Amino acid sequence: MKLLQRLSASALLLLLTLSMPVWAAEAEGLKIEADNPALHYSGRVDFSDPKAPRMSWPATRVDLRFTGSRVAITLNDELGKNFYSVFLNENWVQPRVLELMRGSHTYLVASNLPEGEHQLTLFKRTEGEEGATALEAIYLLEGGEVLPPPIMPARRIEIYGDSITSGMGNMADLVDVDDRLSDKNSFLAYGAMAARELDAEYRSISQSGIGIMVSWFDFTMPDFFDQLSAVGDNDSQWDFSQWTPQVVVINLFQNDSWLVEKRLHPVPDEEARIQAYIDFLGEIYQRYPETLIIAALGSMDATQRGSPWPWYIEQAVERFTQAHPEAQLDTLFFPYEGYGRHPRVVHHEANAELLVKKIREHLPW
Repeated sequence: MKLLQRLSASALLLLLTLSMPVWAAEAEGLKIEADNPALHYSGRVDFSDPKAPRMSWPATRVDLRFTGSRVAITLNDELGKNFYSVFLNENWVQPRVLELMRGSHTYLVASNLPEGEHQLTLFKRTEGEEGATALEAIYLLEGGEVLPPPIMPARRIEIYGDSITSGMGNMADLVDVDDRLSDKNSFLAYGAMAARELDAEYRSISQSGIGIMVSWFDFTMPDFFDQLSAVGDNDSQWDFSQWTPQVVVINLFQNDSWLVEKRLHPVPDEEARIQAYIDFLGEIYQRYPETLIIAALGSMDATQRGSPWPWYIEQAVERFTQAHPEAQLDTLFFPYEGYGRHPRVVHHEANAELLVKKIREHLPW
């Protein structure tokens, strides 16, 4: 697959360059306000303050075409826990990584660029639980100019998922821990990889630890999926009419499989588990009645041999299709290969290939 990056996590780490803040950009460059129409935002971005739009969902993205040799970005981060990747000219294997500090700071993200046109891509690696980031300005230093915005793909993929979809721990070594924020990278999660292979715009509506019936915290995906902001359970509302994908993937039930018998009393029986999935399918179908919906699961132990959770999903899809024969539904179960931690980049690559294959069974992509 031409755009899947076949690099080990350790090799990828060698390519990363941490960008440190600079403080004099305002005095030496062309300031591009955050509401400049040359900026293309991708994702559920909160524009209630157009001069400081807030990005919270993983895989949220901003693109800018420009000329000039140096670029700086002013970002105001809520908690100082977020990581972003900055790419130049769609060179997806050599990001500059921003480890944001709390508050408003200006970061030099590109320097010594050759003459000519360039494209900058800012990509949120971390999740809503790491807080929101406001983009306050971009500076083109030393005589740069703004160019018309890039043309984004017409194809669109959206995934509703948990830590697997968010890319938690995916950049860690195989035998290392899962929970370092620097190792969480939604850009190298299976959904983002598949979208690049298919030349599709991508959105990740995901949260580590979340389930359909039960989560590691006090809200579930049915509470969370329709929010504009991904920072916890809140009253913000996303307008689904703004962006309609041709493909939606639901990769949930992993956390349910761990928690349903520990945290829910009485413990839901099989019918309740199937019905919970049917209900969430209905929520997605209500918003996207003409969209291909792929009910997926994996690649952690909820898909191990003998697990009933894929069967619950199959039953839910079968019953939903009987009630809605016009719906476009399919299933996809990423195999569990016995690896006991969150999937690493190599596992996400394999899952992306399976997702691409499944989508191409339905669409001429």
